[in-house]
Amino acid sequence: MAGAWDRIMTQATRSHESGDTEQAIRLYGEVLRALPDHVDALRLLGVALASAGRVRDGVVAAERAVALAADYPLAWSNLGTVLSEADRVEDALAAFRRACAMEPGSALHWFNLGNALAAASDSPGALDAYRQALDIHPDHPGGLIGLGHMLKTVGRTDEARTAYYRVLDRSPGHGQVWWSLANLKTHRFSSEDVTAMEGALAGHLPDGARAAILFSLGKAADDAGDHDAAFARYDEGNRLQRGLVRYDPVQTEMLNDRIVETFDGPFFAARKGWGHDDPAPIFILGLPRSGSTLIEQILASHPDVDGTAELPDLGRLAMSVGRFRSDGTAYPEAVRDIEAADARALGRSYIARTRRHRGGRRLFTDKMPNNFPTIGLAHLILPNAKFIDARRHPLDACVGCYRQLFARGQAFTYDLVELGEYYRQYDRMMRHWDAVLPGRVLRMDYERLVTDQEAQTRRLLAFCGLDWDDACLDFHRTRRAVNTASSEQVRQPLYRDALGSWRRYARHLEPLRAQIADLLPEGGQ
Repeated sequence: MAGAWDRIMTQATRSHESGDTEQAIRLYGEVLRALPDHVDALRLLGVALASAGRVRDGVVAAERAVALAADYPLAWSNLGTVLSEADRVEDALAAFRRACAMEPGSALHWFNLGNALAAASDSPGALDAYRQALDIHPDHPGGLIGLGHMLKTVGRTDEARTAYYRVLDRSPGHGQVWWSLANLKTHRFSSEDVTAMEGALAGHLPDGARAAILFSLGKAADDAGDHDAAFARYDEGNRLQRGLVRYDPVQTEMLNDRIVETFDGPFFAARKGWGHDDPAPIFILGLPRSGSTLIEQILASHPDVDGTAELPDLGRLAMSVGRFRSDGTAYPEAVRDIEAADARALGRSYIARTRRHRGGRRLFTDKMPNNFPTIGLAHLILPNAKFIDARRHPLDACVGCYRQLFARGQAFTYDLVELGEYYRQYDRMMRHWDAVLPGRVLRMDYERLVTDQEAQTRRLLAFCGLDWDDACLDFHRTRRAVNTASSEQVRQPLYRDALGSWRRYARHLEPLRAQIADLLPEGGQ
């Protein structure tokens, strides 16, 4: 009978590797009903459950695997993966380190540790772990890609480029790596690169790799000045990527309806003085590709501000409100029933959760753009926090999104109509916060910042309660880890080339313009 269960395990792992997570979960469960202590089924079930969003169940399965086989390095490594999904960062790092200590010759364990350290904003630790993996397996693709990403993050662009090309030497159809090169933004593809990408497209590739190469070819055509050809590549890439992500614009609008209804003027008036009084957080939010990394870099150049990253903690706290209520009431409506002590505890929890990303400075940035619908909760639990709305011309902002292949999230960006609808929701939510929380959000227009740098920088620092510092004008000289698509751009002085860049693609944008025509500046330009 053991052979039959082995066959089912093989089928389960194949389903898992191909992305059919639900089928894998079902098959692992079938094995465990017959063999409850099957360690491989438990550890792999834990990973599958976590990737399907059932993180708590995944932790239970993965922890049972290590309880049954404490000397099994793969079980510890899988536990680390699941704990990472559960946002138990220190526990995940401990699990990965245990796997590395038990099996120091495994490139996989060091690679997993590197990923966890990168997510924890430990750039030196991540670089070391990736190098450990590559010492064992010099051509380990994941190790090279991870090393490239971290070298980009810390500003060592030439070394990052070298790491990426080492992968492409062996795997010219590796779409993620071509896009990683394109995503350096300052990189220019050679004619040989373009030929290699087009050759890869002519073969059999998964849709994800094909989309990544199409976006990269769009970047190459843009750099060559052929913007019509570039848009055609972006458009094809977006259509492929849209089929790989889940997004429901109606669900977005309905959630925003509920947020607006919950967080109204009387709500805040009745809860004045609630929350944790720490003034440290500066939330920088808005649409991606709208100048938020530039604003963060300016602030992080100040001696009183730690620049961190796009932190997921506020969104996770929002989803925790009402999670265990027996009546099914969830966020945002569940916020109405919390007490002052709960609001204070949530604020303290946010400060505690984000501490690992900070140095020793008085203030810190949280640059998660998608936090804009959550401003109401953030103000309730952290009434002294600052909010910066990073704005850009609507068409420039949307086209910037359409040209970007995001590592994860931002599923609204892969269709011009849905992108326009999402922009409307963003504009609507920011107008709501301005109405119910007047003066609490500073709008920073990218165009004004680029054309009147010093005045806008002074305005920004004053809003954040910061004294003037000349380093904020020379932000491009600030050396820090920047883990966003704009990392190389903010290491240069301000430039005006991106202003009005949507005009290069104007004849292709009618579906987008139709959605946001009334939100465009006068004259629709």
